[in-house]
Amino acid sequence: MTQAQTIQATEQQPFINVIRERRSVRAYDPSVRISREEMNEILGQAVLAPSSSNLQPWRFLVIDTPELKQKLLPIAYNQQQVVDASAVIAILGDVESYKKAETIYTQAVEAGYMPADTAKSFIERTVGMYSKLPPEVARQIVYTDGGLVAMQLMLVARAKGYDTVPMGGYDKAKLVEAFAIADRYAPVMLVAIGKAASPGHPTTRLPLQEVAFYNEMPAE
Repeated sequence: MTQAQTIQATEQQPFINVIRERRSVRAYDPSVRISREEMNEILGQAVLAPSSSNLQPWRFLVIDTPELKQKLLPIAYNQQQVVDASAVIAILGDVESYKKAETIYTQAVEAGYMPADTAKSFIERTVGMYSKLPPEVARQIVYTDGGLVAMQLMLVARAKGYDTVPMGGYDKAKLVEAFAIADRYAPVMLVAIGKAASPGHPTTRLPLQEVAFYNEMPAE
């Protein structure tokens, strides 16, 4: 192994450990609290995830007070991690995120990433296209982008020593009603975050040859 390869392997190892050590944790230490400052650091790194046309449609409702976690508990079918975790993050997708296209592309111009005339063209095209999407297509886009940012959030949390579990088991309609979430925001998932009281269970994965194929799919 060359010196460059050795350096590269050393740099990659911590991230490999993050991936391997991430577990879906459902038992949390209720005495551990994540400060707003640290939560913002986690979210700030999570939002570096990719998104369709860089519209960044994710929105985060961080539920971290005991009273509101108790309010969320029955909505999430009484899963104990809701109240024991430091916080539960409702990941929402903004189906009207195209309304921020001008802000996003103007920032790119100011950062020197894009000429102004290119940004103007992108804004017109993006707003024109996304504003006319059928509702089901717009929602599918934000579900995809929400999944991307959720995975990044969980990996960032693990890198900082915290544990998480993604939760699809909750009543979306009741969440929307209880927390007065506007129609433009589509619930994607809940993510509980905190310090594990007991380790998450190790799991196995299907053999790679059963899930990865090159150039053509196998016959049924």
